[in-house]
Amino acid sequence: MQDFVHLHVHTHYSLLDGQASVSRLVDKAMKDGMKGIAITDHGNMFGIKEFINYVNKKNKGIAPEERFKPIIGCECYCARNGRHSKSASKDDRSGWHLIILAKNLNGYRNLIKMVSISWTEGFYGRPRIDKELLEKYHEDLIVCSACIGGEVPKHILNGRIDKAEETIRWFKN
Repeated sequence: MQDFVHLHVHTHYSLLDGQASVSRLVDKAMKDGMKGIAITDHGNMFGIKEFINYVNKKNKGIAPEERFKPIIGCECYCARNGRHSKSASKDDRSGWHLIILAKNLNGYRNLIKMVSISWTEGFYGRPRIDKELLEKYHEDLIVCSACIGGEVPKHILNGRIDKAEETIRWFKN
């Protein structure tokens, strides 16, 4: 089997969306020969401590090059009109889905900062970040287009290839 690392995984901490426990996900990934997995719960990082602790326990006594790699992330809701916008519009409540992964400790700190702000400043039905926060805290983060609820996939589905390309250029910069 080719190497595969799942970078978009929800645990039971993704309320009403995920049901798998952290330990069962890690055990299954290891059993399937995966070298790592990313936990990307919706709008929160509640399971990260449990994830890291469990993986560290499983890695005990294993050679460094054979250890399972825990990848820390979050599927954030990126407000379409800025995190401070709270109109009656459904667009303001939902936001685009966006997978954000931490490359290292600095990336982890930047991700924590954004997710915390999403709850304190951006909450409107859901915890929301925005592109302003992404510009400010982008260092050492990897951003993925997410699922069908992401900005790029939605533009493509709506036949707006020009908007999808514009969005991709924004993220690339």
